[in-house]
Amino acid sequence: MKKLLLSVVALASTIGPLAMNAQQPPIIDRKLFFGEVEISGAQISPDGQYISFLKPYKGTRNIWVKKADEPFSAARPVSAEATRPIRAYFWSRDSKYVLYSQDAGGDENFNIYAIDPSLPADAKTGVPPTRALTNLKGVRTAIYAAPKSKPDILFIGLNDRDPRWHDLYELHLSTGEKTLLRKNTEEIAGWDFDNDGNLRLAERTNQAGDTEILSVTAEGFKQIYSCTVLEGCGVSGFDAANKQAYLVTNKGALDLSELELLDPATGATIKVESDPENRVDLSSVQTSEVDYRILFTQYEDDRVRLYFKDKQFEKEYQWLQTKLPGKEIGFGARSKDENIWIVSAHSDTEPGETYLWNRSAKTLVLQYRIREELPRESLSERKPYHYKSSDGLDIPAYLTLPKGLPAKNLPLVVFPHGGPWGRDSYGYDTFAQFLANRGYAVLQPNFRASTGYGKKFLNAGNGQWGRTMQDDLTWGVKALVADGTVDPKRVGIFGGSYGGYATLAGVAFTPDLYAAAVAYVAPSNLITLLDAIPPYWEAGRKQMYTRMADPNTPEGKALLIAESPLTKATAIVTPLMVVQGKNDPRVNVRESNQIVAAVRDNGKPVEYLVAPDEGHGFARPINNLAMVTAMEAFLAKYLGGRYQQDVPADVEAKLKEITVDPKTVSGAVTLNGALAPAVK
Repeated sequence: MKKLLLSVVALASTIGPLAMNAQQPPIIDRKLFFGEVEISGAQISPDGQYISFLKPYKGTRNIWVKKADEPFSAARPVSAEATRPIRAYFWSRDSKYVLYSQDAGGDENFNIYAIDPSLPADAKTGVPPTRALTNLKGVRTAIYAAPKSKPDILFIGLNDRDPRWHDLYELHLSTGEKTLLRKNTEEIAGWDFDNDGNLRLAERTNQAGDTEILSVTAEGFKQIYSCTVLEGCGVSGFDAANKQAYLVTNKGALDLSELELLDPATGATIKVESDPENRVDLSSVQTSEVDYRILFTQYEDDRVRLYFKDKQFEKEYQWLQTKLPGKEIGFGARSKDENIWIVSAHSDTEPGETYLWNRSAKTLVLQYRIREELPRESLSERKPYHYKSSDGLDIPAYLTLPKGLPAKNLPLVVFPHGGPWGRDSYGYDTFAQFLANRGYAVLQPNFRASTGYGKKFLNAGNGQWGRTMQDDLTWGVKALVADGTVDPKRVGIFGGSYGGYATLAGVAFTPDLYAAAVAYVAPSNLITLLDAIPPYWEAGRKQMYTRMADPNTPEGKALLIAESPLTKATAIVTPLMVVQGKNDPRVNVRESNQIVAAVRDNGKPVEYLVAPDEGHGFARPINNLAMVTAMEAFLAKYLGGRYQQDVPADVEAKLKEITVDPKTVSGAVTLNGALAPAVK
C-alpha cells in the first residue's frame, strides 16, 4: 500500500505539467471542485419566516437556519452529523421541524430524523436535539407524501417485515408514533396520495414486469390502467379539482411520453400535452401547491424548454429572465402562499446562484453563489454535440473543450453517465470542468438506453450492454478523431456505475481504443451484479432482466457472460484504475475485486482504491479529493494532460488509507455466479 502511494506522490513531483498555452487558464485547485461546498441547499420555510441551508459544522456538512431577513452570519447550526454529510432535507408543512434522512456509510438504509430549530442548543453538541423518527438497522425508509392538510403526518414505507416490499405507515412528526396502514402483501411498489392526503392509487409490477396502476378503495384494489415492461406509465399528482390524476405515459403507439389525465374510478384517460416539437419525452410538470393548477410543463432536449399554462407566472418568468440573462432558471422551495421562492440560476460555466424571489414585491435578491471561489472565467463551454453511431442512430451528447487550447489533436476523456437508464443534461458538470481544466476534451454521450429521448431510443439498448451501447461511445471517439479535434493515441475513458461498466467494457471489448481508464463503482461481472441487487429493487427485477438479460435462462445467462468485461479481462492492455466504495449495495465490492485480480493476474497495470466508509459513489469530500488526486496523476501519466502537483497532508493520508495493493486481492474468480473473494 505504501509503495503504491509513494509512486503516485513521486509521479506528482517528477513529471511537470505540459507547457502551458499562453491562453490556457491556470490550473484550478482540485479543492475548489471537490472540496466541501461552503454553502448550498437553501430552502424557505413554509411560513416564509426562515431560510435554511447546508454548510459545514465542525468539518461536516450540516443544516443551518436563520430568519429570512437576517444576514447569513446570524445563522446557527441545527444538526451535528459528525462524519457523513447531509445531502438533502426539507421542512414540515407547518414549519415546526426540519427533516432529513441519513444512511450509515453509504449502505442506503435510510432513517428519518427531525429537528425543532426553535429549541435551544445543547451545550455539548452546539445544536438543538435531533430525534430519530425511525431508528431501524438494516431497514430502508421510503417517504411517500407530506400532505399539506395533515402537517404533522408523513406517509412512509418500511421494509422491516419483508426487505423486498415496504409496508405503508402513518408517521407523526411530533411524537414519532407510527401507525401501520397497509401490510404490503400485494407487492405494491408505490403509493399515491391526492391533494388532501388521501390514498387514492397504487402501482404494482406484475410477474411479467408490466406496471399496473390500481385504484385503492375500501373494498381493495382495482386495476384501472397498465403498461408493458418496455413502456412507462406513472402518476404525477392530482388535478386542481382533486378528481383526476396526472399521468405520464408512453403506452401503446406512443413513442414520446406525454401528459394525460387519468380517472381513478374508470381508468379513462384524456391527453393534455406532448412535446410541441415532437423531439423528447415530457420531463416534468410544475404545479401550484396552493390550488394545484399547472404552472408549466418541461421538456429536456439539448437544453430545457418550458411551456407555460399560467399566463401570469409566464410573465413573471420572463421578468426573471431579464434579471438572469443566459442562465437556466430553477424553482426551489416556496412559502405556502407561493409569494416567496428560492430561485436558482446556472449555466455550463456557472455552478449555481441562489436568489430569494418575492413575487408581490418584485424583488430578486442574491443569497450566495455555489463554490464562490471557483474562477468562472477559467471554466470551459459545454456544448451540445451530435454524431452518428455504428448503425446511423443519432447520439445526442455534450462536448467540453479545454479553454485556451486550439481544438486540434487534444487528449480526450469519454465520460459516460450512470444508469444506464438516465441521461446527461445541459449545465455545469464538475468532472467535465475539472478534466477540461487539466487540458482534456470531454465527451458525454447520451447513448441508446438513455432516458428522455423516447421509447424507441430507450429500447434500442435492450440486450446491448457492451454492444451497440458501447458503439455509441466508440463512434463518438471516431467522429472527434475524424475531424481532427482529438489525438487518437491519447483517448481515455472514465465513468461511474453503468459508466464504470462502459469503462471496463471499453478496455475489454475495444482494447486498442483507450490509452487510460478509470472505472468507478463499476460492474465487471453481470451475473454477480444481478445476483446481488438490493432486495428493495424487487419491483424492478423483471425490467432489469428484460432490458439486460434473464440470468435464469440459458440464453440470458450466455448473453450476460458474453457482455461481462470480466469475460474478456485477458484482452485488457489499457492501464486501469478501479475505485470502489466498500459498502456499495448496488455494485458490490466484489465487482471491483474480480476485475482487479484478473487484470493483475494478466500482468497488466492496475491501481485500486477502496473507501471503507462509502457506498455507491463517494459522499465525503475528503474521499473525493483523494480519488481525484490519484486520478489526475494517473491520466497525466498516460494521456499527457496537466495536473496539480501539491497534495495536502490530509488528502495524502486519506489516499494512503484507501489505496489497496492489487497483490492483496486474492483468489480465483468465475463467471458462474460464484462470489469473488474480499480484499485481505
